[in-house]
Amino acid sequence: MSTFAAAVARGKNGWTASELELTGLADIDEVVDRLRDAEPDADLSLLFVEADDQYLVILRLDEGEDLRVFGSDSAFADESRLGALLLADVETPALEIDDLAAGSTDDDEEEERPAADPDADPVGDVELLADLGISSHRLLTLCGLEGMLPSDVTAEICQKLGCGDELEELREA
Repeated sequence: MSTFAAAVARGKNGWTASELELTGLADIDEVVDRLRDAEPDADLSLLFVEADDQYLVILRLDEGEDLRVFGSDSAFADESRLGALLLADVETPALEIDDLAAGSTDDDEEEERPAADPDADPVGDVELLADLGISSHRLLTLCGLEGMLPSDVTAEICQKLGCGDELEELREA
């Protein structure tokens, strides 16, 4: 399974981005330690883990503490050791992709909405980016849109946060 892990951190001097190596880690605490080490003085650190153009996991640390996790699909935990490691402690299911239709329960209306992966089962904290201007609805919509790769979702989120250029430079390096 091919993966890309990008840490973006906001510190006193703005945003920084770095690629993290996640192979050989034993548990989520080691992942968190690597994220902290990427920018030790950051007030906000995010880790975007993209796997096989199919799965996205976002980890968030505020002031190096209070881990919050979101996964675009719980199947990642079943299909990969890394997915199982990243999503092991996630208990709260995210809203169903079907719930994105604001109050709509009519099957005909659902067919008219943009296509979403009907098998996707997002898990974790869908509100982890809400205070940064990306609502749970927007996050789930991005993850559920047909044709949106995890790298596209990461890029759009980073653009909104103001660290899109840093992420783009990291991908091009």
